[in-house]
Amino acid sequence: MDPRERARRLDERLSRLAAFWSGEFEPRPVQQPRIPVWVAGRWPHRRPVARAAAWDGLFPTDLPGPDALRQLADEIEQQRPHHDRPFDLVVEIDPGSEVEPWREAGATWILTGFGPRPRADDVQDAIDAGPR
Repeated sequence: MDPRERARRLDERLSRLAAFWSGEFEPRPVQQPRIPVWVAGRWPHRRPVARAAAWDGLFPTDLPGPDALRQLADEIEQQRPHHDRPFDLVVEIDPGSEVEPWREAGATWILTGFGPRPRADDVQDAIDAGPR
């Protein structure tokens, strides 16, 4: 399936999901107005950024650094000037990476990534080291 068709289907299904959560599905979610939806997108593509602005968060992948996140944060802010719902910017960083530059760039969630096959020792070392 080509990327445009996949994006069209994603938009369609996200709208349908919101309809379920707004009352077409029982029981309704406890979180209101609905369960938050974070949209992922690969840097530097911008269509996922616009899609995310209509929802609750953006989880960009392949960011070259915090400056790129700040650029996305500014774009989101321009697209959501009057929204009263919170918006999350989620990043994944390598173990041992500095957290503060990402926080200063607008990250609201900073996750530590360990790849597709995390080793227990690496995870424990990151926990023991704490935030940097």
